[in-house]
Amino acid sequence: MKQIDQNPFNELAPSTSVTTDEIIRKTYGRYIEEYKEGDVYIHPRAITIDFSFAQEFATSYMDTNPLFLSKTYAQAHGFKDLLVSPLMVFNIALSLGVQNDSEKAMANLGYYNVQFLQPVYPGDTLSASTKVLKIDDKGADKPGIVHVRTLCLNQVNELVLQYERKIMVFHANGKTLGNGKPGDPKAFFPEQEKPVLKLPALTYPKEFRNLTWESTYFESFKAGQIYIHANGRTITDEHYSWTYRVANTHPLHNDKLYSKGLTGAMSGEPIVYGGLVFAWLIGMASRDISENMLWDLGYTEGYHTVPSISGDTVTAISRILKVEDVGDKYGIGAGEVHLQFIGLKNIKSADAFEKYGADLFIKENDKKKLGKEKIPEKIFEIERKLVIKKKPA
Repeated sequence: MKQIDQNPFNELAPSTSVTTDEIIRKTYGRYIEEYKEGDVYIHPRAITIDFSFAQEFATSYMDTNPLFLSKTYAQAHGFKDLLVSPLMVFNIALSLGVQNDSEKAMANLGYYNVQFLQPVYPGDTLSASTKVLKIDDKGADKPGIVHVRTLCLNQVNELVLQYERKIMVFHANGKTLGNGKPGDPKAFFPEQEKPVLKLPALTYPKEFRNLTWESTYFESFKAGQIYIHANGRTITDEHYSWTYRVANTHPLHNDKLYSKGLTGAMSGEPIVYGGLVFAWLIGMASRDISENMLWDLGYTEGYHTVPSISGDTVTAISRILKVEDVGDKYGIGAGEVHLQFIGLKNIKSADAFEKYGADLFIKENDKKKLGKEKIPEKIFEIERKLVIKKKPA
């Protein structure tokens, strides 16, 4: 190890005159005119996920699947270690892109084609990059919409997650443009038009049967079932620290001065970063739905329909849309369960179902053309698809 002498240094500030001819005010993110279709943004930083971080995320977000909690259980099923929660991978991938991508966005409009393509383990390092697919510029006086695809890679540049989202962004209209890293349409971007899932050879240990409930094996699910998930989760100011822990830098989620300076629906208290709300909702459903899940295949088109703030209590409902026995497609007996997932706030899920019934499952953006009112307590809607193992013989 090289040794370098270090002497105490003298204080300079009192004897150094103040000049104001070179003031630097960096800003991050992009206004809509700073995006270009086809550009690829390589996002700064990468995050190594250690065991304690992975397990803490799973427990803080209330996931009950032992794959994310027990190394022994995960290895017995053929994985090399405890699995990092898919929603943790998703949150980190999205958050890494904020500084060089969406830090000036006024809203994240939706998630599309979220696909988890191979396991992430403690010790893996995640990085992210984003490609601009389409820009819908509605003019200088209106926010436009930027459609992007983001990839999450591990330390050996293997694709572990691919998804799309749409971002609502204003024109600069005289404001200072960002200091973002320029886009490069030729940058390494191993997107997959027909994504391929890579899993290890799975096995079916029988000795862990008591770690999960009998009612969450594949055989328990039938199309048409509606699961009213019992408990809620009150979000506290913990969301500030978790936003930074997954690397999200948008001031909307952590800067009260910024939030109070806004106008409209987003003004006031900082908004809870939507990816965290997503994770809490999915976690609350896990003991009813995904406790015996082998793999999260991903999510279709979904939206945050109403923002959340600290103090809100979120609840969830799931509706089973389709079940399919896929035999040994994944190496052991399993089935695929396709379901619709609904998030609510400040109302018990049972009370929401009694109050709104089937209207809960209509997309909020479709309500107007159907002559129906939007549901103010409904905050999230998406479809998901899971691989769930069958009961042991």
